[in-house]
Amino acid sequence: MTGKPAIAVIGAGLMGAGIALVFAAAGHRVALFDAIAEARATALQRIRNNLAAVGLDPEAATAVTLHAQLAPAVADADFVIEAAPEDLALKQGLFAEVEAAAKPTAILASNTSVIPITSIMERLRNKARALGTHWWNPPYLVPLVEVIRTVDTADATIEATLKLLASVGKTAVEVKKDVPGFIGNRLQHALWREAVALVADGVCDAKTVDDVVKASFGTRLAVLGPLENADLVGTDLTRSIHNYVLPALDRSTAASPYLDRLVEQGRLGFKSGEGFRKWTPEQQAALRERVTKHLQASFGAPVSVRE
Repeated sequence: MTGKPAIAVIGAGLMGAGIALVFAAAGHRVALFDAIAEARATALQRIRNNLAAVGLDPEAATAVTLHAQLAPAVADADFVIEAAPEDLALKQGLFAEVEAAAKPTAILASNTSVIPITSIMERLRNKARALGTHWWNPPYLVPLVEVIRTVDTADATIEATLKLLASVGKTAVEVKKDVPGFIGNRLQHALWREAVALVADGVCDAKTVDDVVKASFGTRLAVLGPLENADLVGTDLTRSIHNYVLPALDRSTAASPYLDRLVEQGRLGFKSGEGFRKWTPEQQAALRERVTKHLQASFGAPVSVRE
């Protein structure tokens, strides 16, 4: 790809519109497709609002064109990103349509956090140009994008994708094996599993778990990763600690029965007003605002280079 590649995004929901924003802010032409009229009707205003919220020119949204049909949206694209709901059959069907309509040189990417990329792309004729790009929510504030290689993905496809994502200000990393959860979600949910187990076993309550994480190792995670920390303290000490503590950690291979009980009781978190903890609408709004302000302060806005 030379110049500024044309981008197509499939799905105008929370993730798709956010991804479109990142590329539009960096001066790319973006075709945004969604079959649902309601999603299309609000997409551009949502993009404008979020551009303004991160201090960028809302007029960057003019680089985004909306499409009610998939084929015209992807016809001229150099890079296609699918951000549809987490449904394997749906994604496979979309990529069958994309492959038929897109240029043979276009790179095809799926944004999924749980479905193996190999399964999504298994029906393509040319699997060498297909990969995963796992963006994190919100895409215009969280810098990471995991670029997932399948056994069929060409090296040139990986290299072009990493280069493109870096050019729009993302921290792009290669996931060399298509494993469930990729890297970030495996690490995140290993922590969550132990957090749930501590509450379920009566060691502490949910607020204490969150307070401990935020007031201890969480304060340094942005600048000190776990393996950097292991090297800092020494691999010998790390080994000694692991031999002592790992046998006591939760090793469940299914969701905790404690989570099952919460769901059965209708304690679904923010959507019901109670999950591990009770949440008033005001508390929910305050937490969302704190997270957004923290991300803005930590990582800033996406690259804004318009020609």
